[in-house]
Amino acid sequence: MAQHGKRYLSLKKKADNPKALPILEAVKQVKTLATAKFDESIDIAMNLGLDPRKADQAIRGTVALPHGIGKKVHVTVVTKNQEAAAKEAGADEYGFESILEKIKGGWTATDVIVATPEVMAELGKLGRVLGPRGLMPNPKSGTVTNDVATAVKEVKAGKIEFRVDKAGNVHSSVGKASFDAAKLTDNINTFINTILRAKPSSSKGVYVKAVAISSTMGPSVRIDASEAIKAHA
Repeated sequence: MAQHGKRYLSLKKKADNPKALPILEAVKQVKTLATAKFDESIDIAMNLGLDPRKADQAIRGTVALPHGIGKKVHVTVVTKNQEAAAKEAGADEYGFESILEKIKGGWTATDVIVATPEVMAELGKLGRVLGPRGLMPNPKSGTVTNDVATAVKEVKAGKIEFRVDKAGNVHSSVGKASFDAAKLTDNINTFINTILRAKPSSSKGVYVKAVAISSTMGPSVRIDASEAIKAHA
């Protein structure tokens, strides 16, 4: 069992709160708990009342955070005929056979792979390498497309992918500790509202069970998302 150090335990005492906090208050507290010597990421986790074993409840999609996540995103484009568009849009790697060979050799040093439809038959054969790392392009996430330029620009600007895990949780980065509280609050609201809109019609009972945010090295702080939930009721 993992043991937390004195620094973490001290921060956890400061974070202990019997009540979930409004988003802005939670953000301000998490920022004070981000005391590492680097610019920590701020992450959100939502526990949903879903059964991911049912195909219609295994939600996934994308969300464009208004202020990005504060990270330079490495984008690779696999295409036979849109290398020029990929380069102009700012892709870090692009091509077809050269990229496939790198992946076959175990290369996964990228954040997002965008692919044009005609390459998916070949790229799909590399699912064992890309799948476990969440790198396989998918039409639902907008990463299989004929409009490579738009896809690359959106990812670079802060468009991120989400999907529910086996335990019914959705989690993502929503910015950096260096972001001001207003920008983090905007990003979090956007993320929560996107998840609320993604609620499957077959979902019964409580949809959002819990929401929390945390910094990379700090403890979590629970969020009161009741206002957002009421707005979508």
